[in-house]
Amino acid sequence: MFWLSHHHPDEYNRTYVLAGVRVCARCLGTYPVLAAVFVGLFALKAPLQWEWDVPVVLGLTLPALLDWAVGRFRPASGSNWLRTLTGVLLGVGLGRSLYVHVQRPLPAVLLAQALLVTGVAVPVILATYRRPRPE
Repeated sequence: MFWLSHHHPDEYNRTYVLAGVRVCARCLGTYPVLAAVFVGLFALKAPLQWEWDVPVVLGLTLPALLDWAVGRFRPASGSNWLRTLTGVLLGVGLGRSLYVHVQRPLPAVLLAQALLVTGVAVPVILATYRRPRPE
């Protein structure tokens, strides 16, 4: 059931156990909210461009990204309720950018979001890549 929890045993503190299955705390907040926002925006026939799209979506993405980055450097830090909360915010941001993207591919909001994630994730992954995993 790796798709429900992409964590290794030494990171099980980052998961919930639901019906005997480990589920990533952040993903539990992200994906249901992403789906709800995506469907909701279609149901509401939301506009494809809002003046504040880029700063709002980046602001919604940043907490999950920062929490993830801190967790890479300090694996014992954080809590599942915070991971789930930042996942909810991320889900809202991803839902909005995906809603626009499926109708107008590669909009500015999606590109800005991708640049932010890449700009933070790549250096963090490179900085923590060779760190040994606990046995």
